[in-house]
Amino acid sequence: MAPLRRESHSATRLFAAFAALSLVPILVLGLVLARSYQSSATSRGLVEAQSEADLFAATAVEPILDGRDLRLGISPLATRRLSQLARDLSASGVIPRFRLRDLEGVVVFSADGSGESKTPEAEAVEAAKGEPVALMTRLNADENDSGPVGDQAVEIYLALNAGIPAHPVGVLEVYLPYAPIQRDIDNSTMSLYRNLGIGLGVLYVLLAGLSIITTRRLRKQVERNAYLAEHDALTGLPNRRLFHRRVAEMIDHSQGRAGAIAIIDLDRFKVVNDSLGHENGDALLTHLSTRLAEAIRPGDTVARLGGDEFGVILPRIVTEIDAVAILERLLVSIAEPVEIRGLPLSAEASVGYALVPDDGLDSETLMQRADIAMYVAKSSHTGVTRYRVEHDDYDADRLAVVSELRRALSNDELLLHYQPQLHLPDDSVTGVEALIRWNHPTRGMLQPQDFLPLAEQTGLINPLTDWVIGQALRQIHEWGSAGERISISVNVSARNLTQALFANNVLAALKERSVPSSRLILEITETAIFTDIGRAQRTLTSLVDAGVRISIDDFGQGQTSLGLLSHLPIHELKVDRAFVTDMMTNDAHRAIVHSVVDLAHNLGFLIVAEGVENNETLEALSQMGCDFAQGFGITPAMPGSALLDWLDQRPTHVRRIGARTLAGLGTLRR
Repeated sequence: MAPLRRESHSATRLFAAFAALSLVPILVLGLVLARSYQSSATSRGLVEAQSEADLFAATAVEPILDGRDLRLGISPLATRRLSQLARDLSASGVIPRFRLRDLEGVVVFSADGSGESKTPEAEAVEAAKGEPVALMTRLNADENDSGPVGDQAVEIYLALNAGIPAHPVGVLEVYLPYAPIQRDIDNSTMSLYRNLGIGLGVLYVLLAGLSIITTRRLRKQVERNAYLAEHDALTGLPNRRLFHRRVAEMIDHSQGRAGAIAIIDLDRFKVVNDSLGHENGDALLTHLSTRLAEAIRPGDTVARLGGDEFGVILPRIVTEIDAVAILERLLVSIAEPVEIRGLPLSAEASVGYALVPDDGLDSETLMQRADIAMYVAKSSHTGVTRYRVEHDDYDADRLAVVSELRRALSNDELLLHYQPQLHLPDDSVTGVEALIRWNHPTRGMLQPQDFLPLAEQTGLINPLTDWVIGQALRQIHEWGSAGERISISVNVSARNLTQALFANNVLAALKERSVPSSRLILEITETAIFTDIGRAQRTLTSLVDAGVRISIDDFGQGQTSLGLLSHLPIHELKVDRAFVTDMMTNDAHRAIVHSVVDLAHNLGFLIVAEGVENNETLEALSQMGCDFAQGFGITPAMPGSALLDWLDQRPTHVRRIGARTLAGLGTLRR
């Protein structure tokens, strides 16, 4: 739980940091908006002052003027009236000062004698052109003013219009006290600041609330991630990571006391997955995981290491007998029937274990040795097996084969033999099956069963299948016109079908070697299709759309859903050799073969019988209406270079090479 607490504290610190950091932009935003409001308020104050000046000019000053251009001077009557107006305004404090300037900006009237200068004001010249000017200043702040500097005021210059019709005669320079305007601005600004503060406060509270919610969710997600990092998502059991850690903890705290590490692997679990689907396979794993968790002692650990493999930690094991007794009890719990979709299923398992400290003092060594013992138990069907030193040879052999197989792919040690398939209606040879061989430098010629299972387990099956397809297409090219209508069947594994680029790789190989796609048949085991039905169907459809033909190999061994089979893009079925080889002496197998032949034809498929050992079987298959046959009774597999010679040596009436006929079978299901 220490990592979980650290993650939780980290999330709390993250929230505190986020809360502090989010306050900074809120404050900055507040300052920016406050300055913006202040600037806007000042601008509004100047506009308000200009409006008052316009009103003053229109109602008090312009009526006094007689329409004469002020550059010609002001009449005595106008001067007296302006002076009286200035005294009244000054006494009331409404307008402390105003001046009249001519159109060139020179002062022509100033009640208090201020501002008289022959140098025109630039603002007055601009106002004479019809552009009012308003600016902040103080009384007596100009250079040509006298007396102490007064209160803040707004100085405004605007054009004077008089006469009939009204026309520009001069410029009014007027000072308005800023204090009343400032009070109005302050009142409105304070209201804005208050609303701004409330708004920003609400925004921060909302952000803080969102932060709290996000942090809580983050903390839960952190806790969930920490749990998932050490537990299996399907079963809830500890996973390999937590298993390793607990093994290390057991070793650190054992202080020399005995313990055991065990690896449990389910036998033939793939059959359940292939037959009933992954969903039901997962249901079985979940049931078995619950049983194992209930069957172990307090303080023991059971973990799912991946797939159908489990790990068990047994501290406080005194003797080897104690370990065997506990592990056999676990096997009994696994073997109890589980009902999946109404079907009672009984699972079996193989267990290998290693003792602490006798078989190792670190988790890697102990798990490796328990794994070796598990494979020994699986191959010898002994149920529970303890690691022994002599078992290292077994593991070494497996690793050696894998390493050598990688080398064989690049050293031309692999080769293909081809077994002809006889078209029974006319005894023509229309195709062959490619069968891989390994010409091992020290072990001699190895058959597929000697190395293909390891290739499946290690992932080497993908490059191996690519090699087989490439070699088969190369052989077609080498045969040339002599075998121009012979098709080649290549076996494909379940791993190949789940490979995203498998179909693209096959089609690229066909294009590279300029081989018509119709001359390639991919043989797929019955169970391989149902490993991942959706992906298999997409892959097969892509290949069939391009012209590649699909054959179901070993038909009858799995538990195929006929409903699904009828919707897959399949061209032919190969009835399993287990039923064909002894069909002349086993009535049940003969009936099965006959039923499969009828089934294939009813579904629009061709049918191939493999494992034909004698002429009697061949004749019986022909009478059943079987389309093709292959087996040692016809001829063993042979190198590609020998196939054409074999065809030439056959009797004339059966020496035919032609494409597989589809006559009488109707349209194949796509």
